[in-house]
Amino acid sequence: MAEILAENLSGKDVIGTDGAKLGQLYNITMDLKTGALNELVVQPQRHVHEVGFEENEQGHLLVPVNAVQAVKDHIVIRR
Repeated sequence: MAEILAENLSGKDVIGTDGAKLGQLYNITMDLKTGALNELVVQPQRHVHEVGFEENEQGHLLVPVNAVQAVKDHIVIRR
């Protein structure tokens, strides 16, 4: 995958491979020891339910980085 600056990802729409909009990218978590990215933290759409990803205490979706299929105008994830 090509290099993309994190500042360019903030607020990007996150959609499933089925075209359903899941929400907007809120943050990204990483392993501080290795620098490896762990999860996308997604602010979900109000109407999105049961998308198959865990939620944190604030109701954000936790999407494993290995579910990311593409990053262009939006972030596409496998569901």
